Amino acid sequence: MNEDAKRPCLRIRILFGEIGMIGPGKAELLDRIDRCGSIAAAGREMGMSYKRAWELVGTLNAMFRDPLVESTRGGPGGGGAVLTQAGREVLDLYRALEHDAAMAGAARLDALRSRLKDIPEER
Repeated sequence: MNEDAKRPCLRIRILFGEIGMIGPGKAELLDRIDRCGSIAAAGREMGMSYKRAWELVGTLNAMFRDPLVESTRGGPGGGGAVLTQAGREVLDLYRALEHDAAMAGAARLDALRSRLKDIPEER
């Protein structure tokens, strides 16, 4: 097993009580919408149905005071989607929190990793 495969990582999920949550999947969807300019294309890249991607965007838009994603309907020129300023800010805050948590927990993650059982390569 190579060292990267044994390297622990944190996956942060932030729960906002009854309002909802944001975690790695929703953050990745926002990243991909930003890159692809399309909710459908972002969902496809993640192996997610069109319906599921739209549901997650709807959930995110309903959770926050301002919408995170704005979309335009398809047509002859096709539709699209963009992150709003609020979307960029929420995504940046989430990514910064991930980074901060990983840095703060690095020593303990390494200590946990050092206690893992060695697994032979052929398995």
